[in-house]
Amino acid sequence: MLPPNLLPDFRVRQRDYLLEISRLLTQELDIEKLLARILRVSIEMLAGQAGLIALKQPEGWRVSAAHGIAPAFMSYLEPLLAEEVVSELDVIELNRMLKELTYTASMGLLNGTGLPLAAHGKVIGVIFIFRNYADLFTPNDRVLLQSFADQAAIAVFNAQLYGQVSYEKQRLDALLDSAADGILILDAHRIVERCNTAFEKLYGLTRDEIVGKNHNEIVKWKKEPQGITLEESVEGGWPLTPNATLYVEGDLKRPSPLPLPVGITYAPLLSNENKLRNVIVSVRDITHFRNADELKATFISIVSHELRTPVALIKGYASTLRRDDAKWDKHTISDSLAVIEEEADRLSKMIDDLLDASRLQAGGLSLNQSDVALPNLAARITTRFAEQSPKHRLTSNFPENFPVIIGDEARIEQVISNLVSNALKYAPEGEIKISGTVRPEQVIVCVSDEGTGIAAQDLPYIFDRFYRSTNAVKQTKGAGLGLYLARAIVEAHGGRMWADAAANTGARICFSLPR
Repeated sequence: MLPPNLLPDFRVRQRDYLLEISRLLTQELDIEKLLARILRVSIEMLAGQAGLIALKQPEGWRVSAAHGIAPAFMSYLEPLLAEEVVSELDVIELNRMLKELTYTASMGLLNGTGLPLAAHGKVIGVIFIFRNYADLFTPNDRVLLQSFADQAAIAVFNAQLYGQVSYEKQRLDALLDSAADGILILDAHRIVERCNTAFEKLYGLTRDEIVGKNHNEIVKWKKEPQGITLEESVEGGWPLTPNATLYVEGDLKRPSPLPLPVGITYAPLLSNENKLRNVIVSVRDITHFRNADELKATFISIVSHELRTPVALIKGYASTLRRDDAKWDKHTISDSLAVIEEEADRLSKMIDDLLDASRLQAGGLSLNQSDVALPNLAARITTRFAEQSPKHRLTSNFPENFPVIIGDEARIEQVISNLVSNALKYAPEGEIKISGTVRPEQVIVCVSDEGTGIAAQDLPYIFDRFYRSTNAVKQTKGAGLGLYLARAIVEAHGGRMWADAAANTGARICFSLPR
């Protein structure tokens, strides 16, 4: 039992200690502060000199608070406790081990008393007090001490629960703010309760300007969306089941930027009574998918048109030549076969371009590299095209001692031929020049013409796949793949391609290749 000189003080303060612990149950949720206070009260209540609180953790017992314990003893005790498996070590065994350690470490000068901390039928820890007298208690003392320990255990349990809730909230906040899609959380009346960073950026307002507003104030459509809106669905009784998600797609109005194509998914969160508590709104920018759909539609339109024309010509000339009721002279037959051959070549080139575009999408073009003399290559191309277009004057201008580069000669010829072919299409007459420039680390090749040039509004898009300007569609044939493939080939060589063009002064397209 307690020494006689401590007994009156202990009796007087018992009630105060229990009241203080009761107050801590409702006022203190910081686990570290709570444990430190419980330990101090425990040491005073049991007239001890030092103490510790060890809590059960999934990985073992851990000292969560200590007072008056020598660092050397603590450094020995902590790893020893950490090695113990929770399921294999009960409080009685822990008390026995601590008592033995205390007695041995103090050479018999200190004794130890442990009080288990139990909340909701589970032992969550132990308070161990070191003192220099025997741990004998009357039955009344034990009832009071256990009452204190039970109160302390509830306080610790509440603090742990609060800490877990705080951690879950932090994790939810991190999850919401790291999500790439915009996320809104609505209450049962469709008022915005939460908004993540992605939605702020997507929508163009700050979180404070979004939270608290009704859903229909935030989600407004430029035109009738695809799918049933949230408001219409709720009027129809949505949600009828916990997993009844909605999907709506359309152009979302925003305060300052242009409307944004989005797909919005609504997921209900129901209470145990199947009443709507929240609606989780996921907003995804579908600009990329819409562009892909538009690109696919453009591809189908262009390719079907470009394929139909040569096929019609080939079929028309072939059918005409096969007529039994007509006799064709040799010149007419030769001209007709020339048209068939030309259109077949155009079909073949288009198919090759489409295959190259497909290879690019699948992971790039393969290059067969060797030494390439660009001046000789340019001269060969000008000779070939000069025979096809007598209205133009094709020239090649390269300085002497132009360096030989490493590259795929067939692919580089494809690039220059494409640029020359474009110049022939868009410049009715005049000079078309292939020129070369030498730089310390690269060579530059340019193809220029004396046509009307490239319009300013078309300049940013001329290297895009399937892009064709309005004038190009009217004046020439093509699928809009030539410049796209040319730039891809140059970039595969480690170079780059660009356009120097001003309206009415001719077009000039250049590319660089490493030396």
